[in-house]
Amino acid sequence: MEHVELFFKSIFIDNMVFAVFLGMCSYLAVSKKVSTAVGLGAAVIFVLAITVPLNWLLDQYLLQPGALVWLGDEYADYDLGFLSFIMFIATIATMVQLVEIIVEKFSPSLYNSLGIFLPLIAVNCAILGGSLFMQAREIESLGLAFNYGVSSGIGWFLAILAIAAIREKIRYSSVPPALRGLGITFIITGLMGIGFLSFGGMLTGGDEEGEPSTEPKVTTEKVQVQKEKEEIAKNTKTIN
Repeated sequence: MEHVELFFKSIFIDNMVFAVFLGMCSYLAVSKKVSTAVGLGAAVIFVLAITVPLNWLLDQYLLQPGALVWLGDEYADYDLGFLSFIMFIATIATMVQLVEIIVEKFSPSLYNSLGIFLPLIAVNCAILGGSLFMQAREIESLGLAFNYGVSSGIGWFLAILAIAAIREKIRYSSVPPALRGLGITFIITGLMGIGFLSFGGMLTGGDEEGEPSTEPKVTTEKVQVQKEKEEIAKNTKTIN
């Protein structure tokens, strides 16, 4: 259940684009055609699916306070948390280079379409954000880290695919001159963000256990009203 909730929550409610506005540079620049959006979205999913679990392992066994205890008790007090950004970015850059080599080898047309934005995945804040959010959420297992990486990538993929499909149709629409281009794109992005966030009401049913029940309060109020009625009745009898 935890895996399913994390999967859908990362795609819809905590979407990288619509919730925290990460990866907007590539989102806006490569969303003019569906074909290029699909290619970049697939590359983002692959990079997040690899880097988030790898960075989870680095965080658990190298960077957290006391993570080096597996080397011996004398290393238990070491804290390498200040190296998080450097280690995470190094992992991301390595994986992006691997993706660039694979795309250039098997799909030269897609490689040429993506242009400079393919190597720029290395500095895409959505990729680094995935690892930092994983660290902030204190994800407890490698499986959940992989789940979070894949689902976050799928959320970004759906966002850029949706806006690319809409932008292809908008070309044939009568858009006011002042809103053509990025103007109407930002407006549509905001509306899509509202739509994605509306899924929050469907995925918060499991929080009922943590919410205080109103039944004891109602019962207490009934008892208080009953006591007041009895006291009024006693006072009435005394007066009579």
